[in-house]
Amino acid sequence: MTESEFLTLAEACLREVEEIFERAFDNDELDVECSRSGNVLTVEFVNNGSKIIVNSQAPMQEMWLAARSGGFHYRYDGSHWLNTRDGSELFATLSRIAREQGQ
Repeated sequence: MTESEFLTLAEACLREVEEIFERAFDNDELDVECSRSGNVLTVEFVNNGSKIIVNSQAPMQEMWLAARSGGFHYRYDGSHWLNTRDGSELFATLSRIAREQGQ
């Protein structure tokens, strides 16, 4: 994959993550605040101050996720962002982590 292709996919991924959390906030499912600076998206849980950070790493062609439960790296397989260690999917992991941190 070229760098340009990766950057397009990474931008779409960050936008989708942000939209998911904004919808959850709008639907009163999660009390979160999203902020974005370049390729870094920070989601802060208002009730406890914990954060989830999602960012793109162009040199590695990966999306990185940092949360209380740890740090995770994801590579695009042609249709999904998959964890480089256990093969789990980025959005499934985000859903689980958001439930855990939102409590």
